[in-house]
Amino acid sequence: MTVKYEQLTVGMAAERTRLVSDELVRRYAELTEDFNPVHVDDAAAARTMFGGRIAHGMLSGGLISAVLGMDLPGPGAIWLKQEMKFMRPVMIGDTITTRVEVAELMPAKRRARLATTCTNQRGEPTLVGEALIQMMEDTG
Repeated sequence: MTVKYEQLTVGMAAERTRLVSDELVRRYAELTEDFNPVHVDDAAAARTMFGGRIAHGMLSGGLISAVLGMDLPGPGAIWLKQEMKFMRPVMIGDTITTRVEVAELMPAKRRARLATTCTNQRGEPTLVGEALIQMMEDTG
């Protein structure tokens, strides 16, 4: 879906849901070179306060990026700023729903403030935040 700036309205939202698998976390570790044992070592992670491996926090940031860049607003959106508060860990095997909702429009600069949230399969927030995006003139 591609939404032109003029089509955006406050309250408009988009979601994506993704299983956070062992393979996804290991691929993310390879991509970023972040091999912190809490993410990739079952035995070490079992001794932490989480009791098992957790996904990298910024993997959730990547899930937000997918919604912003592909769904709402979609191609033509430039991500200027992101605030994130991690509410609880994302465990291996969690299913995360990422939601982006238009909170404010700033037409003079073709910008929008967006609420960004990730929730697990139990409906518990794992991340809450806010994004600022700029729309290019032509979303082609």
